[in-house]
Amino acid sequence: MSARPHGYARYRLDGCRCYPCATARSAYDDNRTRALIAGTWQPWTDAAPVRTHIEHLRSCSMGLRAIAAAAGVDRKRLQAVLTGRPERGTGPQPKVRPALAAAVLAVEPTLENLAPSTPISPLGTHRRVHALVAVGWPQQYLADHLGMSPGNFCQMLRRPTVLVRRALAVQAMYDALWRQDPTAHGATPTGVARAKAHALAQEWAPVGAWDDEQLDDPEAYPDWTGVCGTSAGVNQHRRHGLPICQPCRDALATHRRAKRAAA
Repeated sequence: MSARPHGYARYRLDGCRCYPCATARSAYDDNRTRALIAGTWQPWTDAAPVRTHIEHLRSCSMGLRAIAAAAGVDRKRLQAVLTGRPERGTGPQPKVRPALAAAVLAVEPTLENLAPSTPISPLGTHRRVHALVAVGWPQQYLADHLGMSPGNFCQMLRRPTVLVRRALAVQAMYDALWRQDPTAHGATPTGVARAKAHALAQEWAPVGAWDDEQLDDPEAYPDWTGVCGTSAGVNQHRRHGLPICQPCRDALATHRRAKRAAA
């Protein structure tokens, strides 16, 4: 007995003629006829974009099983798109069903789709920790929140990669704490002051300098003043005793070059 659910596929592939399967076949034929009359019938689409997207996802550390699970399709169908089915003597599929293409192309290499032990860039993790320290959260408290020793916590901030499960834990911690007052959770005023001073010395941007979608973007810079990236930004940095960020340095240099050219 086939393990397929009753429907069109079981009607065609397994010869089941029960009522649900026959109804699914009839609905398929009706939809196909209407689409043919309207000129919108497209049973196949080019597999090349799907193949390219699968390779992109694999380069982002997503395995074929993870891609298949995220797309809701069988792994062997993706294998057929990539390399074909050698046991059947077939090469990579030139065409695929539109539904398969849409499902695969909708998959993105987000943290939730990666295996927990996958090493990834630590950029977003570091920025979140730095931002929390900059608003007064002592690193000892953050380490305790993550169930880490202070030594391992400091090592995490220096490593060139971080595991997905740790990145997700830091992301959850950031979401829980960024609007909270550290002193309401046991941090002392002295500890808060030391955390802020350390972050300022290290030029770590605080929570308010980041938009959520920028934290993982390697091209993004924090907006310390609200006018960063303009010639007025440098004055705001100096007025508030903040480190001058790179966009403000670049804007100031551009402004000076323009003045020299005008003179």
